[in-house]
Amino acid sequence: MPKTRIDRLSRLPVLVVGTLALLFVVLAAPTLAVLPGERLADPVLEARARALGQELRCLVCQNQSIDDSNADLAHDLRVLVRERLVAGDSDAQVLAYLTNRYGDYVLLRPPVKPTTWLLWFGPPRLLVAGGLAILLAWRRRRAEALDRPAPLSAAERARLARLMKEGG
Repeated sequence: MPKTRIDRLSRLPVLVVGTLALLFVVLAAPTLAVLPGERLADPVLEARARALGQELRCLVCQNQSIDDSNADLAHDLRVLVRERLVAGDSDAQVLAYLTNRYGDYVLLRPPVKPTTWLLWFGPPRLLVAGGLAILLAWRRRRAEALDRPAPLSAAERARLARLMKEGG
């Protein structure tokens, strides 16, 4: 049986959505910005540099690691990490060096300490406060609905109409 134009048109939304989903997946895939010239010859040091690069925030992009960012500052940080590793620093020493230089903000997962409590505990507290506000508003509405008088019955409406005619 030959396909009609309507059959082909009914498949069009599925095709469009599928194409857009595929395009989104391809464009959203992380692209590592580490240039070939930055890589270290020693695979062990390069693996450590990559692991550290995934823990460090690009200070320009803010929500990307330095390995994922194409910013010039991220490039400089990648080179600095590799220089420190080649100089013999441990991973902890490299992180300490960068934290001393740029602050805890350079870490994608900053430590939990008094200066970062707002960062760690602020969002959950806001979420709880929002939930409580919604709960209180819902309870207040419910209480107002319960306090509202019941609608008049047919007999009460008739009596009210009669009283209004007599009084007016």
